[in-house]
Amino acid sequence: MTQAGSEMFAAALDELGAVVGCIDDGRIDAACEMLAGAGRIAVYSCGREALQVKGFAMRLFHLGLPVAVVGDMTTPPLGEGDVFLVSSGPGETTTVLTLMRVARDAGAKVLLLTAEPAGSAAKLADFTLLVPAQTMASDQGAARTSVLPMGSLFEGALFLLFEVMVLKLKALTGATPEAMRARHTNME
Repeated sequence: MTQAGSEMFAAALDELGAVVGCIDDGRIDAACEMLAGAGRIAVYSCGREALQVKGFAMRLFHLGLPVAVVGDMTTPPLGEGDVFLVSSGPGETTTVLTLMRVARDAGAKVLLLTAEPAGSAAKLADFTLLVPAQTMASDQGAARTSVLPMGSLFEGALFLLFEVMVLKLKALTGATPEAMRARHTNME
């Protein structure tokens, strides 16, 4: 690898480490407890954030939790005792805001992951987990802080956060590696 390539990796990893180092561990634990205690979990996000959220949904399924991805034909209705986990880095995604209202009106709790604690999404959420990273809302001009483009820093931080949440949920639920592996699809 070239020196320039090594420097890009080092800068990106330093940025990711700084972001995840600022996430409140107590709030991560509280979010995990919400998920572990949910009757049903539905997840949603847009764009590349949606890829991270869908990957997390897969791991929640492997843990044995009742999870569905909004938009799939098999997503059940949400209601009392359920949790709607949604990610909106910029905190203003129209589809996310609409679905948050639907979930709340049905009686579900809304767990939001965002970089914008003052955004519209945070005002609708029952619980907000702040991931303080550059998103597309802050990637231009003087607000730009990351070497990574657009919302990549937020998306990468979501991946790391979700992996740690899986470890915490594994401990909360008592899921074993063998049980998780047994739930992995054989349709690949």
